[in-house]
Amino acid sequence: MSETPALNEAQASSGPAVTPSTEGKLHVLIVGGGLGGLMFAQLLDRAGISYQVFERASKLRSLGSSMSVGANILPVFEQLGMLEDIIKISLPVKEQHLYEASMKKIGSLTMKDYKEITGYENRVFARPELYELLLARVPAEKVLMNKKVLSIEQNTLGAMIRCADGTQYHGDIIVGADGAYSSVRQALYKKLDAKGALPKSDLESLSLGFITMVGVTRPMDPEKYPILKEGEVNFSQVIGGQYLSWRTFTISKNRICWNVSIQVANETESKTLQFRNSEWGPESLESTINMFKDFKAPVGGTMGELIEATPKDLISKVFLEEKFFETWQHGRTVLMGDGAVNAFQDAVILANVLSELESKSAADIKAALESYQEQRLPRARFEYMNSKMISRLMTGQKWSEKMMRQVVFNLPAWVRLRGFVKSAAYRPQASFLPLIENRGTGFVLPQAPSHRKSTKQQSEAAPTDEDTPAV
Repeated sequence: MSETPALNEAQASSGPAVTPSTEGKLHVLIVGGGLGGLMFAQLLDRAGISYQVFERASKLRSLGSSMSVGANILPVFEQLGMLEDIIKISLPVKEQHLYEASMKKIGSLTMKDYKEITGYENRVFARPELYELLLARVPAEKVLMNKKVLSIEQNTLGAMIRCADGTQYHGDIIVGADGAYSSVRQALYKKLDAKGALPKSDLESLSLGFITMVGVTRPMDPEKYPILKEGEVNFSQVIGGQYLSWRTFTISKNRICWNVSIQVANETESKTLQFRNSEWGPESLESTINMFKDFKAPVGGTMGELIEATPKDLISKVFLEEKFFETWQHGRTVLMGDGAVNAFQDAVILANVLSELESKSAADIKAALESYQEQRLPRARFEYMNSKMISRLMTGQKWSEKMMRQVVFNLPAWVRLRGFVKSAAYRPQASFLPLIENRGTGFVLPQAPSHRKSTKQQSEAAPTDEDTPAV
């Protein structure tokens, strides 16, 4: 990392003033200290690549409710020696239940054969606990706080970020891992748009789909909530009418994660809502709490009782927006997606292509980042559409979404399971670490080979003078 003065325009071969990074070693500037940024940092560390994380907040913490991980990312945690840690903080989920507000059951999606097919269980846990696991593995000096990025610069020599506190940092690559409201993406798109090089679709606003409030209760009494004794996750979703829905997940340590959502009815309503809250944090919650507090909870009691049992600093409200961006990289700047598993998979492929770099030249970096986009964009688009469909299946209240539920819940169980298995077939791993073999009966998509690893293996297998018999 360098904070040296930038070269002037005449000294740079092209573009704004940027100095080369240090000692000829690749140095990556990671903007964003969330789940994706911390996973990427850990992968770079294992690949032997220099990096620095820049986080806009004054204190690192992760709010949110539950999250799940399955076969499409658990092999990477296994490569990193974290699989047992994940198992310790989580419970397996084997079914997802859907109810009406009266608690009349609509149907269930089963995942009972998921482990046999994929080799892994789907594990559910409190999001903050995974964050703590990842954060503990990144050296403290590698994360700089209070670093809100205002602008970026790049040219053939290197890349630079400027922060709100007046500091600037130089490196070879800028990685935007700063979520749905990415300042790196905004800065990059502004420059590309000025050149007429940005697709019109990438300039369109994000579409607001749901307003959601989430939280995790303190440990609850299993006698009052017997469902906590089951030893696995009880995932229950309620569709309440009037565009309201809520869900509960039982997790480890007798806790209950909960989520209440208001679906935005149409595009007009989405555009008229005034918001820009990109962070998970407690704010203006009372009105939402009052809206849901008397509704029945699938685990027993009311949603109000679960909310009351949740520490207030662990309740957060977030606007869930939908959009798929087509531009992921340009020059020495590259973007990672939002959403934990999606961001993790981005981190893996990006770390893989960077580990293969032959040099820090602008041409080699450009080729690597283009390869990352080529590998990830089609799959990310598929998962985006799949996630969108599942969200509408489980929470949507428009006429078309109700019809979709009628069709899906009347399909044979094996047909419904096939969707989960198809997603699990894509499971990229860190190519610079020993690969984890497929332990399931299902198909796994082949991974792009590591050319550097192949070259090393060929070199090690080549005969030496000692191997050659004397004549």
